[in-house]
Amino acid sequence: MPPRRARIRMDLRPLRHSRDFRWVFTSGLVTFLGSMVTLVALPFQVADLTGSFLAVGLIGLAELVPVIVFGLWGGAIADAVDRRRVVVVTELAMLGLSTTLLVNSLLPDPHLWVIYVVAMLFASVDGLQRPSLEAIIPRVVAHDELAAAGALNSLRWQVGEIAGPALGGLLIAAFGVWSAYAFDAATFLVSAVALWRLSSIPAGEDAEAPSLRRIAQSMRYAWSRKDLLGTYAVDLMAMIFAFPYALFPFIAEDLGAPWALGLLYSSGAVGALVATLTSGWTSHVHHHGRAVVLAAIAWGLAIAGVGLSDSVWLVLLMLGLAGAADMISGLFRMLIWNQTIPDELRGRMAGIEMLSYSIGPTLGQVRATGVAALTSLRTSLVSGGVLCALGGVVLAVALPSLWRFDDRTDPNAVRERAVRAARAQGGA
Repeated sequence: MPPRRARIRMDLRPLRHSRDFRWVFTSGLVTFLGSMVTLVALPFQVADLTGSFLAVGLIGLAELVPVIVFGLWGGAIADAVDRRRVVVVTELAMLGLSTTLLVNSLLPDPHLWVIYVVAMLFASVDGLQRPSLEAIIPRVVAHDELAAAGALNSLRWQVGEIAGPALGGLLIAAFGVWSAYAFDAATFLVSAVALWRLSSIPAGEDAEAPSLRRIAQSMRYAWSRKDLLGTYAVDLMAMIFAFPYALFPFIAEDLGAPWALGLLYSSGAVGALVATLTSGWTSHVHHHGRAVVLAAIAWGLAIAGVGLSDSVWLVLLMLGLAGAADMISGLFRMLIWNQTIPDELRGRMAGIEMLSYSIGPTLGQVRATGVAALTSLRTSLVSGGVLCALGGVVLAVALPSLWRFDDRTDPNAVRERAVRAARAQGGA
């Protein structure tokens, strides 16, 4: 294949070179598909039981606090115990929770409170698991293949985001909501088997038990690294100002295209998928902070373009471009995290990262709908997109260490590259 095409095509080296990454990738691909099926089933069942918009909205509220609390605690656990054990136990716990939803859905009169309690427990267990999952990657993938691993992880999310909702709708329409929960439970079982095949990934010899002091230590480390703070701030800013998902039903109505509602939700994932499949070039980019900022600005401009578009096809194109920009920003944020954070802090920092990409969309939906109610739909979209783009410029100026970040010269990246090279040589 010509070199130019090789620089564009997706880099599959982590799948070829790392047995453990193959199991993590397989697990994530299967289980995220099932989770997206349940993402459709939960609000559908609550709406069917209550007929209330508020009741459906309470699902998100029930999940928010557990994500914050257990995300931080899960990060502390990831740095203190065998990460393989954490992900296997939590995957089995989620299998049990999905089975509970299945049993509840088969009752003559399903209980609404069970759905809310399980949603809270799902968010809690996910918060405990995700830092360990993310902290596993730098341990099982070569340092120079982390960009490729990030793109492959993004690929599994995009496949789930595109195929999961469609599959969930088909299952519910054909068999009922119970079939969606049954499918999700089956994916958790398959995923648990895949994670069981992982090698042991123990904590360091001097690792301490999880504690509030350990969490505070990671927060002090994050504060000392302004480039890391910049990655969190860029993501929060982009999601708060320019997260459009809550406005999609109104966009479809405004365009006179109710048939396009599903396409509005999936177009961003399609754009992200295209960016992922052509992500080979990312391994040759060294100014990661600059890429994060520019991609966030592009996201904002694309969302503003949605508000300025009168054609449904142009709106879908803008959302596709926004999804591609978001994927690129996320990939380079993850590269900065995985290439520079010491392994003994990686789990706790993953817990903090989880907050940055979990809270932003929730606040963004509040901002988007609030501004739309006070002004208009298009004003909400355009103003949010423009503020996002301007915010990117402001953050680049306010946090110059983010803009200047270069993985070839950054002292944290250089140190971690040397540590991981020595570890690999010692294990050879």
